[in-house]
Amino acid sequence: MSTTQVAYGDNLVDALHECLVHEHGDLHQAAHTHLKRLAPLLTSTDSHAVVSRTLAAITGLGPLDELLADDDVREVMVNADCEVWVERLGDLHKVATLRHGEIMSIIERILLPLGRHIDRRSPIVDARLKDGSRICAVISPVGVDGAYLSIRRFSVRHVAPEAFGSPVIVNVLTDIVQQRCNTLVVGAASSGKTTLLNSMCSLIDDTERIVTIEDIAELRLQTPHVVRLEARPSTSELFPNISLSQLLHTALRLRPDRLVIGEVRGSEAIDMLMAMNTGHHGSLASCHANGPVDALRRLEALVLQHHPHWSIDTLRHHIHLAVDVIIHVERRKDGSRFIRDITEVSEDPNGTLRSLLTGNESQIRRGRLR
Repeated sequence: MSTTQVAYGDNLVDALHECLVHEHGDLHQAAHTHLKRLAPLLTSTDSHAVVSRTLAAITGLGPLDELLADDDVREVMVNADCEVWVERLGDLHKVATLRHGEIMSIIERILLPLGRHIDRRSPIVDARLKDGSRICAVISPVGVDGAYLSIRRFSVRHVAPEAFGSPVIVNVLTDIVQQRCNTLVVGAASSGKTTLLNSMCSLIDDTERIVTIEDIAELRLQTPHVVRLEARPSTSELFPNISLSQLLHTALRLRPDRLVIGEVRGSEAIDMLMAMNTGHHGSLASCHANGPVDALRRLEALVLQHHPHWSIDTLRHHIHLAVDVIIHVERRKDGSRFIRDITEVSEDPNGTLRSLLTGNESQIRRGRLR
């Protein structure tokens, strides 16, 4: 459509939407019938476009449906000013502008089938769609300028370990899995931590039983013997919160050969360390951190936040006994992910970090964490 036609189309979408509010039969047929009355001179192509946009606004996510169907789009973001942005092939692009109030309608349509709600008392919602995509919605008063929405698409495409680096890196990853090293995958948001966890789990023997524990289920393992557990936020007194810490205790009763924890960011950190230190070798987890030293600091902070009575020496002793390897993953400007470094963690808290890729010891000594 031309610019004039787009404006005309917006008016038609609003008018057609009003006509369909009380329809209960075939909405597609009813839409075309009403549209012929509203705009008898509209071309077949433009008629199809107006009907598609109207039905998407009623039964789907409006203009976001088309963006989420694009395989090159990784994430869709809507700001309070109604501007729609996408991450496509690693770059951000402004692609559309929603009508006033449309973002709240979209958020409500997303949350309704999930049994979740959002209001001023609970202005933040993190949830998972049926296809595995992850959504985050924020409204006023937390959203200072209004409502915000982010939808991170779930990729069904399995990424092989070879995608993360050279054959040398693949060999190191294979050794880490086969030698049952407890591994922490670290990096910034959207750096590929979950993708790498998925990829590394493909190296696990099919006879092993894996239990995954996640805040929002994103892992899609290719192995046949998998138990998937997902935390649940409290929605009412009838549905209390089920935390990652609770799920870790449950997982230990499910006879896991390996534990895979989607993201460590709270009180479950100490439960993970205890599990790794009590015979569950070969477990994997991810954590937001900017490198191996930062990851160790973060684990310390997470534990001390919930267990301030622990001495720092005792805590570091547990961390260094539990974690064998830290893998740092990053994202390039083109959107591709790669492994920055693979670091061996010494059992001695005062020892040095050793890169398994270069064979050189890091210049940062553990003593500097004091």
